[in-house]
Amino acid sequence: MALKTFVKISSVNNLSDARYCAGMYVNVMGFALEENDSNYISPQKFKELSDWVSGVEFVAEFKHSHPENILSTLQNYEGFSFIQIEEEAHLQMLLNTNYGLIWKVELESVDRLDEILILAESLKDGGIVVLLEGDIEMDEVAKEKINELSAKCDVLVGFDINAENVKGIVENTQIKGIALKGGHEIKPGIKDFDELADILEALEIEE
Repeated sequence: MALKTFVKISSVNNLSDARYCAGMYVNVMGFALEENDSNYISPQKFKELSDWVSGVEFVAEFKHSHPENILSTLQNYEGFSFIQIEEEAHLQMLLNTNYGLIWKVELESVDRLDEILILAESLKDGGIVVLLEGDIEMDEVAKEKINELSAKCDVLVGFDINAENVKGIVENTQIKGIALKGGHEIKPGIKDFDELADILEALEIEE
């Protein structure tokens, strides 16, 4: 079993998500490590979850923490391969660590992609993956700009994705992959997987 593209799952906070997504062969799982985040995962909880899964890499997700605090926090965890941040100014300060970098960009409009295009060459040189999220539509203009950007650096798309359009997005652009979100369990061990499952099943490679 495999998926047609690279898949990142963000904000994993329960064993149901972790085991299901690992079983569907997603590539990376993200965990929120800032204590004020509603999806915060403590070092002990992360160890409990990560011990149950294999074949997947882990992303330490931060929003506004300073790089010094990020690296200090990560000393309490074992197993992370990537750091995800949102502050552009912090990218340079984390380039020479042993972690891969994901830069999450919130798109207020499709015009924001033009600003990122200017940075594409330096992002590629730094091995930085761009994760695009936001409340905009995946229309033809957005697809064209994303295709232009993904020809110059690694791009993950994390907005306006559903089971009906995901294959078209993957096949008609040069993106590295997609990003989906985990979520809270209804109660321990019980999770509504419908939307997440539909998208992942649409990406399954039939043997």
